[in-house]
Amino acid sequence: MLRTQFEEELEKLHNQFYSMGTEVLAQINKTVRAFVSHDVDLAQEVIDEDDVVNEYEVKLEKKSLEIIALQQPIAQDLRNVITVLKASSDVERMGDHAVSIAKATLRMQEESQYLVGIEAEIKKMGRAVKAMVEEALDAYVTSDADKARDVAKIDADIDNYFRTIQSQAIEEIRQNPDAIFAGKEYFQVLLYLERIGDYAKNLCEWVVYLKTGKIIEL
Repeated sequence: MLRTQFEEELEKLHNQFYSMGTEVLAQINKTVRAFVSHDVDLAQEVIDEDDVVNEYEVKLEKKSLEIIALQQPIAQDLRNVITVLKASSDVERMGDHAVSIAKATLRMQEESQYLVGIEAEIKKMGRAVKAMVEEALDAYVTSDADKARDVAKIDADIDNYFRTIQSQAIEEIRQNPDAIFAGKEYFQVLLYLERIGDYAKNLCEWVVYLKTGKIIEL
């Protein structure tokens, strides 16, 4: 394969990955909206679209391995392919957690006791998580390692949301024991959002690897 053709293949690979990231970003946005508004139709939409994300990952994995096997890239070229291969796995897991939140929305249909204040805080956390994922994807597209390092720091804010809202939920459930079953879903959703933040940080680490060749923990 000529160098120009090879570079075109790498460009297609990165573009497909970005499309996958954009799809997952939309899922995160929809699934949080569905949960806090108890919109079961929107939640089902997120669940139904999971196959799209899975197909992206399969295609990216297949193409990445094909390039490695047939072209035997070295140095920067190899880092490009490995970054897509590993980062797509992290993004797929973000999509899995978005689906898990959607499934929690469906389970909440059976509950009559909602903690409105907690749902408002979950909405804020969801916005922060979405913004972090969006910024991580932007760092990837621009291959900006410095921005990736800055975005990774946002994970501390996500962790603070997790701890603070969890404590608030525990206190509200103490005051309203009838909400204990709904509370279980709130705790799960908080955990899913926190983990999405973790995977966004992983994406930032892959951006740094792409630029420096060093695998580090941010």
